[in-house]
Amino acid sequence: MTIRGRRRARGGSPVMQRPGTRRRAVALTACGALVGTMTTGCWAEPSAMPAVRDFLIAWQVGNYEAAAGRTVGGDRQQIEDALSRVRQQLDAASLRLSLGTEVQGSDVDQIVKKGDEADARFTVKIDLGENGQPWQYPGLMHLRRVGGKWKVVWSPSIINTKLKPGQRLAVVTETPERAPITDTQGRSVLRETGAYNVGVFPGQLADPQKTLDLLAKQTKIDGGRRLDAERLLGRVRSAPPQAFLPLLTLQVPTHNALIQRLVHVPGLRFKGVRAPIVPAYAPELVGNLGPATADRLQQVGAPYQPGDTIGVSGIQLLQQRRLAGTPTVRVVAQDESGKATEELRSWPGQEPQKVQTTLDPGYQRRADNALRNLRLPASMVALRPSTGEVLAVSNHGTNGRNLAFEGHYPPGLTFGIVSAEALFSQAGMSQSTETTCPGSVTVGGRTFTNNARGDGSFASHFAASCKTTLAQLSSKLDAQALAREAAQLGIGKNWGLNVPAFSGTMPTPANDAEKAAAMIGEGGVQVSPLAMALVAAAAQNGTWKPPYVLKDISGTVQAPPPQNLKPESIASLKKVLTRNATRGNARGARVSGDVVGVAAVAAYKEGGREKTVSWFVGSSGDRAFAIAVEGTVNTPAIAARFLGG
Repeated sequence: MTIRGRRRARGGSPVMQRPGTRRRAVALTACGALVGTMTTGCWAEPSAMPAVRDFLIAWQVGNYEAAAGRTVGGDRQQIEDALSRVRQQLDAASLRLSLGTEVQGSDVDQIVKKGDEADARFTVKIDLGENGQPWQYPGLMHLRRVGGKWKVVWSPSIINTKLKPGQRLAVVTETPERAPITDTQGRSVLRETGAYNVGVFPGQLADPQKTLDLLAKQTKIDGGRRLDAERLLGRVRSAPPQAFLPLLTLQVPTHNALIQRLVHVPGLRFKGVRAPIVPAYAPELVGNLGPATADRLQQVGAPYQPGDTIGVSGIQLLQQRRLAGTPTVRVVAQDESGKATEELRSWPGQEPQKVQTTLDPGYQRRADNALRNLRLPASMVALRPSTGEVLAVSNHGTNGRNLAFEGHYPPGLTFGIVSAEALFSQAGMSQSTETTCPGSVTVGGRTFTNNARGDGSFASHFAASCKTTLAQLSSKLDAQALAREAAQLGIGKNWGLNVPAFSGTMPTPANDAEKAAAMIGEGGVQVSPLAMALVAAAAQNGTWKPPYVLKDISGTVQAPPPQNLKPESIASLKKVLTRNATRGNARGARVSGDVVGVAAVAAYKEGGREKTVSWFVGSSGDRAFAIAVEGTVNTPAIAARFLGG
């Protein structure tokens, strides 16, 4: 029979649970009310049942004074303190007590009397909340009839049958070492750095509440996020009092100012460590570690606790549970020294597992070096056309944003790769089709301009960056045909990638003007460097393949199947891109005979400001890449630095 009382919500005050519908439960509820008023009507029965029942009700609802008043054999204040500390020592979300045990018969059978002595069995159910799973165990109390009334004979074993005098309960959390993130060759992409584990010895704190309030007040992380002092307090009270409890890991020199502030907080201790927690490269993709603030805990969920070091961005956050595993939680009985410790219950954690990426350190160094000396925000992706695996992800001056994957830019004439493929596969054209390149052309009321060129082949006009050529040729395609071609090359598709990425967008043109604008990468067309690197890869390989950057980890969405392009259209497209690299705007990148690509500059607005983005999209052998720089720069030269190593 469950005794229904109050259940304390996490971080809040107790709330009454709804009484059960069984007659006996109603009777217990009535007697529970009597505990609060100290009325003795329930004590008039000759059975020991009311004494057991009222003691358990008072203990469960937090009326410790009343519970202690039903005992003999000890100091009532000490008994009251012992009962009240159970929740604190376990940081319990709730405590529920039941007469009898669930594996045996009726409740009455659980009380065995021998004259004026009796033994009663009961069940304890404790919700450990953040500390672990629900814990249920059998309890036993001894009773004695004193002056005609049954009393509970006090012993710490009432709290738990293994608890001895002078001992307390404690929760020991054993956190495994975090697994590494590795490159394609299995080597860690993290480097060691100096750090401090900031924590406390719980039993040495003169005023735990004050210490943790000051810690939370002084700790502002990533734009004002704070630690949750109340939840930290619960963790400190439930920890073994004699053992160091780390609450925060702070990097040097990144957090030097915060470390200096925390030095003045009474009770905090600092332990210097060296740990592999800093990305050696691609930090915007790999991500960072940081303290588990309240809002971050909402993202990663249980069993992580305030102050734990968790992933706060990138792969470190997205794969937190795999990389960190889960802690082993043990409830122990121990004396204040911690020497006499007995395990009461344990919940094994999950072992961490490494996360292997497809990043190639050689290509990564090339990409980083190619962007290093730029004074403008820039991003770059390199991948393998034959597989779709990402080889390098580089961001320079992007303030922590992974613009290589998530940037939203108009592609300008680099989108001509998509338009040319559409013309070749759906309009019957080839690289040698005769076209014109006038200085100005109006399509659907919108005028497009560039330097005029004489009549020639499509490949020659593509190499001359003739916008008017593509604008005129838009009449050979209907709006749906261009949109289908873009989708076949991955634009706007869900790639099933395990990390955030922008696959691009190409609104279906509503009229001829919008269609002509889309042909030259304007009119609402937006892409990321990763999206355009995939377009270049398809042009090189003849098959569009979805990207991946994590090995042996399935995404929540299945990746789309590869898209085979028509061999004859790909043959023409390769000739167009080769001519552009030998005689057109990409010739500055041709450090070897297999380099092909397109360079372009596109204008756009951001926050009401006019901006430009400079592109290079190309390939060389079994590597395709895209570079985007916010501003006007010589992108073929950047590509040459990357390709030349």
